Amino acid sequence: MDVSKNDAAVVIVDIINDFDFPEGPQLLENTKKILPNLKKLREYATQQSIPIIYVNDHYGIWQSDFQKVSDYCRNEQNKQIIDQMQPAPDDYFLIKPKHSGFYGTALESLLKELNVNHIIITGVAGDFCVLFTANDAHMREYTISVPKNCIASNEDQQNDRALTLMAEKLSADIDPV
Repeated sequence: MDVSKNDAAVVIVDIINDFDFPEGPQLLENTKKILPNLKKLREYATQQSIPIIYVNDHYGIWQSDFQKVSDYCRNEQNKQIIDQMQPAPDDYFLIKPKHSGFYGTALESLLKELNVNHIIITGVAGDFCVLFTANDAHMREYTISVPKNCIASNEDQQNDRALTLMAEKLSADIDPV
């Protein structure tokens, strides 16, 4: 995957997560597996001055304050993920009311302001919020990458199906980082 584009941004979906739902423990374990790759991509993007945008569920807080959302979500099981994936001071943090990172958010306006044409989408859940975000990005005519080693779903089979769909129907580059 080519992440060196000067018109790119990394969008990290729902990584600040409490994993407190029926399939949460499965998703938590799969998210821990991709954590080294997410960190590697984030470090590379920072070094290359590629904008990093967190788009996250709000958990009823309704403030674009990653610290409040992180504090609400942090528990013994997920603190490794939350602590290692905190937004840096120069990163962007948007809350979303539904599944897509575009629905009801300022993401599209921010991408235009940053002159972004290519979005590298990562995070959880690959077969749901990442997929819906990728679909909406495609409909808005962005080119997209979804590195297969930087998204996690509850089940590997669901993750693989979502990646295949994004590659075949959304023209997403799914090469790993």
